[in-house]
Amino acid sequence: MPPARFQQRRLLPYILITASVLFLFYFLRAPTQPDLPVFSAGEGQRQPLQKFNWAKRKQHYPVKEFRGLPEGKPKKLPPVQFAFGKEDATAATLREKRRGEVKKAFERSWKSYRDNAWLQDELAPISGTSKSTFGGWAATLVDTLDTLWIMGLKKEFDEAVAAVALIDFSSTSVDEVNVFETTIRYLGGFLSAYDLSGDKRLLKKAVEVADMLYVAFDTPNRMPITRWNPIKALDGLPQEADQTVLVAEIGSLTMEFTRLSQITDDPKWYDAVARIMDIFKDQQSRTDLPGMWPVMVNARDADFTTDRSFTLGGMADSLYEYFPKTYALLGGLAPLYRTLYEGSMNTAIQHLLFKPMVPDGADILAAGSVRTDGKGFAMLHAEWQHLVCFAGGMFALGGRLFEIPDHVTIGQRLTDACVWTYKAFPLGIMPEISHLVPCPDTSSITSTADLLSQSCPWDEALWKKKVKERIARTANVDQSIALDRLQPGITAIPDRRYILRPEAIESVFVLYRITGAQSLQAAAWDMFTAIQQSTQTDLANAALADCTVTDGRPPKLDSMEVSVVPFAPTPSRNRQSENGCADCAPYCTRRRASGRPKRSSISTSSSLNQMSSAWTITSSTLRPIRSRSPNKHAYRLKPIEEVSSISSCNA
Repeated sequence: MPPARFQQRRLLPYILITASVLFLFYFLRAPTQPDLPVFSAGEGQRQPLQKFNWAKRKQHYPVKEFRGLPEGKPKKLPPVQFAFGKEDATAATLREKRRGEVKKAFERSWKSYRDNAWLQDELAPISGTSKSTFGGWAATLVDTLDTLWIMGLKKEFDEAVAAVALIDFSSTSVDEVNVFETTIRYLGGFLSAYDLSGDKRLLKKAVEVADMLYVAFDTPNRMPITRWNPIKALDGLPQEADQTVLVAEIGSLTMEFTRLSQITDDPKWYDAVARIMDIFKDQQSRTDLPGMWPVMVNARDADFTTDRSFTLGGMADSLYEYFPKTYALLGGLAPLYRTLYEGSMNTAIQHLLFKPMVPDGADILAAGSVRTDGKGFAMLHAEWQHLVCFAGGMFALGGRLFEIPDHVTIGQRLTDACVWTYKAFPLGIMPEISHLVPCPDTSSITSTADLLSQSCPWDEALWKKKVKERIARTANVDQSIALDRLQPGITAIPDRRYILRPEAIESVFVLYRITGAQSLQAAAWDMFTAIQQSTQTDLANAALADCTVTDGRPPKLDSMEVSVVPFAPTPSRNRQSENGCADCAPYCTRRRASGRPKRSSISTSSSLNQMSSAWTITSSTLRPIRSRSPNKHAYRLKPIEEVSSISSCNA
């Protein structure tokens, strides 16, 4: 045997032994993430190992002086809720039965998540697998905490809190963190559950995720990076905000950060979002549609005026929705939010709202989108998004808080339009996007009163003409209507999906609580049962690829992005909180998407049992808030046990 080869063979065992020793040394020495428990983290479980404390990261552009929360005694805000009378026995029995069905639907979905996707972001409701779509921090679990508490599932709540205590926000499953989504799902989820339960572990987690999110604000002008790379931030590199940002993503952080400042008495959270709102106020009258802001804004240069697309729908919706809610959360001490609401809604009424022409002559309103030309001309597009159904609840709430009766009426008619659209389709479900026909005579519409009193008789020839404008010149309009399954009054359906969105049924709930209209209870129950019938799987509820089919067998998607849950007895009277505003007013952290899929959560099919006159808790929803300790800034409500019901106001 050659000496060289012999030497190599002699050395081989030593090389293998050395390699094994080094491997074991580094394996045993390296810090590892503790195994997460399958179901619970009770006594004796290991504590989460925090790899990095975001609060200790050095700020490149530190704030020299923080702006504090508004000082003073909260104003006596007008009551929001309808003065309900005593519920009769028959109505109570029916409501309790329906409420039981809603709870059963939730518990079924929750069990499937617990069994198949525990500590994952989302359950795939058909395959039974899991998804990590929102950072890998158990989005469904965090999102559902308040629902578990509200439904009285205290054992499940305690188990979930023990599990979320192990979430490590120093690592993630994504390369880019969506600051808006993380705020509404995680920060909002922890805060709402803390406000309801008082469990300090939840407040600790809220601060942890807020510490991470706060790093995204470390830019020269303190505007957040809405699609933020945590790896670059960990490397200590300077950051700057993006030039192209969705207006909802930068404008829908106020409630969560404000509430965190109220609870912790740390002004930096409120300061972070107050700076953003200052820019919205300063530029409100300088956009192409003065009063509103375009869908895309420039955060790097703090220019919110240049884009020419305007909507109350996707990519902008929650910006506007937060205005009246934040005003209420701050006890009326920040008039800025009233200014932002009234200015934007006056413009929306003038340019975006329209009365659709429908065959049954229903007195309804819809909200479209507008494209401007930069020269003062605004073109209305009669696009009807499921997302924009939130606007009914927003207008009604704003109308009550700011004593604008016409806004309550507008909210009612917008909500009625959503109910009408649900009923118009064979499955009783509204698609993601459709197009309507605006009433042709708009020359006399110069005021809100004109819009509300506009007459709009059905004209089948005009409807078919509008359909014809959207199809090929050689196509037969009647054949196209049949082939595309267009219902009378609908001219096109660009997106036939139903992705378990809760906006419509939430607005139904809010309007019921504000107006007391009994018809809304029946409408909500019809929506709930239709959704259950078409979306239910062996495990939970699934989104639909096409909710316009006529054979009763809609194709399902292996996705369940939204959850809505629940219930409480109809209040027999309005209880007033310390400052006079009804306890049903929404002082909450709403969590909702802006044009993107809503946050993941257990789904009772995006529906809430309005029949039970209950809370609407969606993963994106309004979160009722109460102060657990005296706080000079908080808009304090009575403890939940002391009120007959607290309403969420559309989220």
